[in-house]
Amino acid sequence: MKIETITENGVLVAVVEGPEKLLTGAQEALDLAMTVKYETGAQRFALPKKLVAEEFFILSSGMAGEILQKYINYHIKMAVWGDFSRYTSKPLHDFIYESNQGKDFFFVDTREEAVKSLAAAE
Repeated sequence: MKIETITENGVLVAVVEGPEKLLTGAQEALDLAMTVKYETGAQRFALPKKLVAEEFFILSSGMAGEILQKYINYHIKMAVWGDFSRYTSKPLHDFIYESNQGKDFFFVDTREEAVKSLAAAE
């Protein structure tokens, strides 16, 4: 895992990349957030969609809800970038849309958008 920090508009954002899936369950998600916070001091991080388990995008699995609830409890903000167009689930599209209207979780096309979204979040 590689973590790069970017300061955008005075806000510290960590960008996580790597060869293997990192968001594979609630405990792994919490471990990832705490590792990022410990190593960088950032409570906002972005990662590419390829590092997120496919199960996350199947809302009926409950994984997305469980992870996002943990992140809200720990005041963690996250953005995932990548191509979400292959998903046909209306509930997932609604979930992504609603997340993008909020201030904690974002699903965007590019790394740059992920950083900007996190930096702009209140």
